[in-house]
Amino acid sequence: MKLKFIGTTSDDGKCPTLYETEDGRIVVQGYKLTDGEALEQLRDVLPGETFVVVPRELLTRFAPKE
Repeated sequence: MKLKFIGTTSDDGKCPTLYETEDGRIVVQGYKLTDGEALEQLRDVLPGETFVVVPRELLTRFAPKE
């Protein structure tokens, strides 16, 4: 799978960052959600899924509108 860099709100080259796959899916790089209370609130979690935390600004600035 090839990824295309979309953008980041990090000034020092670290996460969070957005990428787009060849078939139009979005890959999000961020810090893994580890807060137990928050994890308990998630619904319909499938095997292999994980959750990351990113600032809203990353999505509103760089997420494709199409």
